[in-house]
Amino acid sequence: MQPNLGVGERALLAVAAGVAVATVYFAQPLLVTIGQDLGIAAGTVGSFVTVTQAGYALGLFFLVPLGDLLDRRRLIRLQFALLAIALLVTGLAQNALMLFIGLAFVGALAVVTQSLVAYGAALSDPAQRGRTVGTITTGVVLGILLARTTSGLLTDLLNWRAAYLTACAACLAITMLFSRRTPHHQPRLGYGELLRSTVGLWRERLFRESAGRAFFSFASFSTLWTSIALPLSERGLSHTEIGAFGLIGAAGALAAAPAGRLADRGWGPAVTVGASVLLATSWLVTAHSLVGLAIGAVLLDLAVQAIHVTNQSMIYRPHSGGRLIGAYMVFYSLGSAVGAIASTALYERAGWTAVCLLGAAFGLGALVSSVRAVRRTSPASRPCESCP
Repeated sequence: MQPNLGVGERALLAVAAGVAVATVYFAQPLLVTIGQDLGIAAGTVGSFVTVTQAGYALGLFFLVPLGDLLDRRRLIRLQFALLAIALLVTGLAQNALMLFIGLAFVGALAVVTQSLVAYGAALSDPAQRGRTVGTITTGVVLGILLARTTSGLLTDLLNWRAAYLTACAACLAITMLFSRRTPHHQPRLGYGELLRSTVGLWRERLFRESAGRAFFSFASFSTLWTSIALPLSERGLSHTEIGAFGLIGAAGALAAAPAGRLADRGWGPAVTVGASVLLATSWLVTAHSLVGLAIGAVLLDLAVQAIHVTNQSMIYRPHSGGRLIGAYMVFYSLGSAVGAIASTALYERAGWTAVCLLGAAFGLGALVSSVRAVRRTSPASRPCESCP
């Protein structure tokens, strides 16, 4: 009989996913402060985000597929324990090398977020699976955006290290909540075969299209949320005020559930096209004022989350959920890394307007991918099976 999750356990998964993913984004409003504290040049502080995202990409490929091989709950517990250690190393870093090592492992182990998505989907009745994934995704969105608010506030109250040490304590607490073992299917693949089958997903056109949209949409997302601290710092805003922009962007969580429901009804391709248009055009209002920046952030986050949830809904399959989610999220992470390093380097050389053009270009990339997918799947574009 298919197990199912109650409301309380879905909420726990959402909170745990939010805490884990937040650790990847803590540094974004603190780039200048951390760089000054450890003597790192302003033009290279974007590498904090890049090394974290690189670690995240490796974790997605090598760790998340393990959910199709091992007991998922036990794996989640171990990942949270190791994540706590990585956060401790980061919070105690005394030089750039120690910081980069800590951030790389934080990124690699924060992929427990995606293990939670696969775990929740696997334990949900098919009729409730969309609701479960939507609930966890809402937690992820809030974790990403509130991470900036939390780290900014803790930095103003104490110092930048407090954000990582507080997250370390939270991860240890979550570890205690995942003590019960749960049934899991007996896998037919070994670990090597598991990884090879993950690579083989690239042969599937639907997966490639979703992966491409993930890359471009999260490159645009990272372009905004990595570099936003730079112009806001120049305006004299405090860490708390910079982090508060995460509260503005938290409206993106509102797009998760409706997008999932539309995808379930067969409107996934149309949702991705509409959201991609919104993503590209959201940058038009960000260049000139704080109000425009706030409005653009809301529109961008709504678009990105709609694309993200729809992509996952269209590609998910129960028996390979860990591999599909892990492989898909590799492109999310690569896009985030590219957006982070490109936007901070570009800001130093050409200013905020150039960053906005970069973000819009990534949005156009997502739009091209979405439109091409719709053309392939539309009745007019399908080949005539009876024609010679």
